[in-house]
Amino acid sequence: MARVVALVSSAAWLLVSCSSTGGAPDQVTEQGRNFTQTWRVFLSGAVAVTALIWLLVLVAAIRFRRRGDGMPDQRQYNIPIEVLYTVVPVIIVATLFTLTVVTQRGFTDLDDDPDLTVEVTGFQWQWRFDYVDQGVTVNGTDAAMPPLVLPIGRTVRIELRAHDVIHSFWVPEFLEKRDLIPGVDNAIDVKITKPGKWRGRCAEYCGLDHWKMTFDVYAVPAAEYDAWIAQTRSLPQPVLAPLELPPSGTEASS
Repeated sequence: MARVVALVSSAAWLLVSCSSTGGAPDQVTEQGRNFTQTWRVFLSGAVAVTALIWLLVLVAAIRFRRRGDGMPDQRQYNIPIEVLYTVVPVIIVATLFTLTVVTQRGFTDLDDDPDLTVEVTGFQWQWRFDYVDQGVTVNGTDAAMPPLVLPIGRTVRIELRAHDVIHSFWVPEFLEKRDLIPGVDNAIDVKITKPGKWRGRCAEYCGLDHWKMTFDVYAVPAAEYDAWIAQTRSLPQPVLAPLELPPSGTEASS
């Protein structure tokens, strides 16, 4: 029996550890890193509780299987066990709740002095990216997805606005999603940790052509971002996608 339980537990832990993120998407931001750590704690706890339940079921099924027709011993109370299975779940829930609150604050708290601000406006059925302090605006078109170019290692404030109905800003690799609601000011901070190209989309059904609301995120080194801003600012504003993007730092994709 012990060997069976050990085999089941080992297989479960192998499934958890086969991915460095425990099955979650690869994170590319500092905020996402905190989520991944919390997710692994939750997943490991779930595996441990499942293994314990199977162990107890097997122990009860094998040790207390029927032998003859006699009535098994009856015990009305077992105070230590009752205290144990009351206190332990409370401790587990309190721990997971605390981790959840701490991780959530990491996503919702905003930096007092972000390095740059990008105003993201969703409208039926495209996106508009305004680089507030750089004087650059990128519009999406029916013919091409708009690029959202962001620097690595800088805190970016993304302010979310909806022009008409509710939309939702979602880049899976950021490991967070936030709604754009008319009349409501929403904002998130992201600090990207590695170069790459990722696909973003609207995750809230917003009308007939909702499927068109996609965009590409390009994470590039700070120097290339500054060069792109200088180049794009010299063009007539707003700029229509596609744009000429920096050559390096845009090949890695997920």
